[in-house]
Amino acid sequence: MSYTTYIGMGSNLGESREILRSAVEQLKQLGQVRVSRLYESPPMGPQDQPHYLNAVAQLETTLNPLELLDHLQQFEQDAGRVRLRRWGERTLDLDLLLYADQEIQHERLTVPHVGLLERDFVVVPLLDLNKNLVVKGQHLNELKLAQAPSLTVLAASDWAE
Repeated sequence: MSYTTYIGMGSNLGESREILRSAVEQLKQLGQVRVSRLYESPPMGPQDQPHYLNAVAQLETTLNPLELLDHLQQFEQDAGRVRLRRWGERTLDLDLLLYADQEIQHERLTVPHVGLLERDFVVVPLLDLNKNLVVKGQHLNELKLAQAPSLTVLAASDWAE
């Protein structure tokens, strides 16, 4: 059985656009992939770091949630991910945002992703992929942050091709 999942992608160190493009190629090994537009956003944490490039990938996969998480974490390591500080700079950040319509509470994984509804750099790209998405009973397109985001569109959804 195949599941529709959504993966948040971010990078603000190194050649971010190429790093994200490579992550999309790796995701394609796990199933069918569609991507949102590519965005630039200010950092959520410490402000003494570069702006982020962000996107969301929709992945159709047969992997279970923890298997998928393992792959995402391996992709981050392959990209040289180092955790220097909370919400700090990173070469690649891959977050499992949604897994079908499941709610998951596990010591390694919470789905829907914590903070999803408060982050325009997640909500706006999700809406690129599914304008009618509902998370925890909330229509994403009705959120204030979806209507006045702090994002800059850098590229259309063909940026990863």
